[in-house]
Amino acid sequence: MKKTILAAAVFGSVFAQQALAEDVKIPEQALNEALRARLPEDIIKAGVINDVNSGSFPPYQIINGKDVNGAATDMTDALGQLLGIKITHSTVSGLPSVLSGISAGRYQLGFGPNGDFPSRQGANDFVDWVREYVVFAVKHGNPEGITSLDTACGKRIAVMAGGSAEKVIKEQNEKCTADGKPIEVQSYNDQPSSILAVRSNRADAFFSSQAPLTYFVQQSNGQLELAATGQKNGFDDLYQGAVLPKDSPLSEVFRDGIQMLIDNGTYATIMKKWGLEKNMIDKAGINLAGKTAQ
Repeated sequence: MKKTILAAAVFGSVFAQQALAEDVKIPEQALNEALRARLPEDIIKAGVINDVNSGSFPPYQIINGKDVNGAATDMTDALGQLLGIKITHSTVSGLPSVLSGISAGRYQLGFGPNGDFPSRQGANDFVDWVREYVVFAVKHGNPEGITSLDTACGKRIAVMAGGSAEKVIKEQNEKCTADGKPIEVQSYNDQPSSILAVRSNRADAFFSSQAPLTYFVQQSNGQLELAATGQKNGFDDLYQGAVLPKDSPLSEVFRDGIQMLIDNGTYATIMKKWGLEKNMIDKAGINLAGKTAQ
């Protein structure tokens, strides 16, 4: 019963914030014939691009049954208008299922945003449209004193299964175990389940992207706070974006479409609507991880 009530509180606050954000109107985009002409012929004929996500990732993706809302959905709606194409959304369980579904051709892309890392670029392209930071969400007052990656030793840390934060925390766990203070790594398939683990005292912290954690903290009525902010926490410059098959003909089309939204102010309207001002970038790019953004 307690878990059900907590889950309802998490999702209720998410949908309340969604209702407020829906008051912001996103400009309608005119069809860009030149951009549309660069789409593969089979996509133009079908009139559809299939996007896949790994579940609720507020404020980028807020999933309520068959409805998908959030910053990423506003972006794909605007891109669909530019391209004259309907972009549909499917949900699977976890990032590995996103990547395997794209690899198998069931979906054309996962708009995400998903973490762009050089190790992932061998099989995929990342069309980066946000910059991110990875921190901890903890109980108010930070009772376990988590102030850095090193202070996670001996703690119970929730992460998203298959994500970059899971990889980093597992690498940190090797160091902690060698020092006799192993981390209890708890892997979950979505953001709400991960944050619920902290709120229900099954985990001491949730290690994840700062944008969704900020969102959950703001909706927690003072129960949660961020920790270890302003640090690298095992990451270099972290870009996130849409993931596509390697050398997909859609990669440059989406990069240029996103740049059009940046240049005409629609991107800023969407990002500010969802409280993502600190995650904005000036120029979209492909596989920016390991590069200096131009």
